[in-house]
Amino acid sequence: MRVGVALGYSGGFHETVDHVVELEKVGVDIAMVAEAYSYDAVSQLGYLAAATSTIELGSGVLPIYSRTPSLLAMTAAGLDYVSNGRFRLGIGTSGPQVIEGFHGVPFNAPLGRTREVVDICRQVWRRERVQYDGAYYTIPLPPERGTGLGKPLQLINHPVRARIPITIAALGPKNVELTAEIAEGWQPSFVYPEKVDVVWGEALRAGFAKRDPALGPLDVIASASLAIGDDIEDRLAWAKPTLALYIGGMGARGRNFYHDLATRYGFGAAADHVQNLYLAGKKAEAVDALPDDLVRHMSLVGPRGFVKERLAAYAEAGVTTLLVNPLTAHRREYLLFVEELLALLP
Repeated sequence: MRVGVALGYSGGFHETVDHVVELEKVGVDIAMVAEAYSYDAVSQLGYLAAATSTIELGSGVLPIYSRTPSLLAMTAAGLDYVSNGRFRLGIGTSGPQVIEGFHGVPFNAPLGRTREVVDICRQVWRRERVQYDGAYYTIPLPPERGTGLGKPLQLINHPVRARIPITIAALGPKNVELTAEIAEGWQPSFVYPEKVDVVWGEALRAGFAKRDPALGPLDVIASASLAIGDDIEDRLAWAKPTLALYIGGMGARGRNFYHDLATRYGFGAAADHVQNLYLAGKKAEAVDALPDDLVRHMSLVGPRGFVKERLAAYAEAGVTTLLVNPLTAHRREYLLFVEELLALLP
């Protein structure tokens, strides 16, 4: 199991770069940069590429609606070039609140668009003349939809790799099935290891049945809060605000993917209660309403023996890369937690 970190998107990035350099030295395998309605992830990934030398870098994730497929491919090839082949393209749909509310683009056909984006990216990286006649993307643009002057073009540069790994963030069964079929990696949110097969097993198996063996094994990238010690039970509460935000407020009632996930985990009543409180503006009460059992099983918070047991559970669930979020306000303790985790891995 590889260990990585997911970098936040709310400022302090210059300090974060220095921190990633330290993490690279202790053996962390990958750093992924998020993009929401914040600074873009690409500029920060380029900055990281210049400051590091061995750690893999990934977008976690770039929304497919806010860039054309060809631009996503160009960007990935550029980042792979400046990082000497250390980049992985993480993509996802985001949600209608961000896509329609911030970008002003319709949130439609997420499955079909994802498949076509992946097809076009790989065509660009192979340096083929890009020609695509899909349901959602037609390249070049037909004369009746433009000037009629468009012609098939190929990427000018020779990419470092003709096959840059693609990771898809997916939660719904159909999205997960598609990911297992066409992507090198899968990034689910808020993984409860013991529930993975119940929630996603059928979709994963359906996708694997159609998977091209040339893609290799699926890299399953899960995130978990981290704090290791004999007296850090209180840190579990540090993980709750983010979880309450996603389950309670990240999406409208009836269109919240994270609320749906908590429900599928068996915490439907609690998810409804958290959502009701959050949407009523009672954020502190929503945080307090989160069940400790749910948070604990999606975290690595506790004594070394407990954390080692949880690592085994993640491995049993098929997780191959673990992105950790150390629950601390101190940089030295952050590094200490990561070093202790690395020492606990088989």
